[in-house]
Amino acid sequence: MFDVFESLKSITKIDGVCIDNNIFRLHYKFTVLCLVAFSILVTCRQYFGDPIDCIQNDDIPEDVLETFCWIHTTFTLPDAWNKRVGIDVPHPGIDKYTEGETRKYHSYYQWVCFVLFLQAIFFYVPRYLWKTWEGGKVRNLLLGLNCPILKKEDKEQGKELLIGYLKNHLYNHSNYVLCYTICEVLNLVNVIGQIYLIDTFLGGEFSRFGTEVLHFTGLDQEYRTDPMVRVFPRMTKCTFHRYGSSGDVQKHDALCILPLNILNEKIYIFLWFWFITLAVLSAIVLAYRMLIIFWPASRFLALRSRSRIVDKKDLHVVLSRANLGDWFLLHLLCKNLEPLNFRDLIKDFAAELKEGEKLLEKRSLDNYKAF
Repeated sequence: MFDVFESLKSITKIDGVCIDNNIFRLHYKFTVLCLVAFSILVTCRQYFGDPIDCIQNDDIPEDVLETFCWIHTTFTLPDAWNKRVGIDVPHPGIDKYTEGETRKYHSYYQWVCFVLFLQAIFFYVPRYLWKTWEGGKVRNLLLGLNCPILKKEDKEQGKELLIGYLKNHLYNHSNYVLCYTICEVLNLVNVIGQIYLIDTFLGGEFSRFGTEVLHFTGLDQEYRTDPMVRVFPRMTKCTFHRYGSSGDVQKHDALCILPLNILNEKIYIFLWFWFITLAVLSAIVLAYRMLIIFWPASRFLALRSRSRIVDKKDLHVVLSRANLGDWFLLHLLCKNLEPLNFRDLIKDFAAELKEGEKLLEKRSLDNYKAF
């Protein structure tokens, strides 16, 4: 069975350069891994048997009946859900059908593996967009300064080149942070949209699925009806029509077992709790991003919390002359650079900025005197 998931190793690979945050990674790593694994799992017939097995007493070939019921969907009777199993009905939702009675058709099980894989693609889209827009900028700017052991001349050369880039490109990273913020918004929109997508896919049952399961666990055994069995029934009905020996249309009733629904119900109860949690975490991250954008003082606190060994004065000098895009680039560099190298970078960058301002003031004064 482990051979089935061998291809998922690439998803779990840890990136050498960090260009996002932990919540972002939960979207495109953990969630994508889970969805792809679930999609593969529900197609493993050798581990869970046939997706449908039908029981009938007529001479209809078994494979013909099962193929027909799989293609044309099966159904349950909502009026039979609350009847006593073993006394009034043989199984939950299974009863004798009378003309005009409401049927609930179950067709989702044909598409579960495809929908799960499509969801995985949607969760990876923001990551793909951000990698495309980011273009390897942070990786190219590291210049070996992410290594703890580095020759002094290599360290000085890398630091000098990086400071030169930061100084010459001040105020030029606004689009950089804008693209990242758009991807964070897409993460939140995507996870909320996924909840509504699954709710539509399961006939409006997913939005309250988790709360009903929690409520179910708190009820007495003799008075409770499992909501997971109602959404993912193990036993359903199927009606097959054919011509009889006299040419009349005959109706054949069959009971169909859906063994994969035992797995499907576990998958979707996990996804309900996970998507709700992920949506809350994504909303918190987006609120944090808005705080960073509209309260400049928070940028100093955020960067200071990640780089305790950096001198406060040097950090204040740099951030007082940098805008939001410059702060964001420094924040990513702080995540990737060796802490001591980042401290020295900020120290030298602050000195460079102050020296540049003094030189500019001197030129302005000379021009004024000459005038």
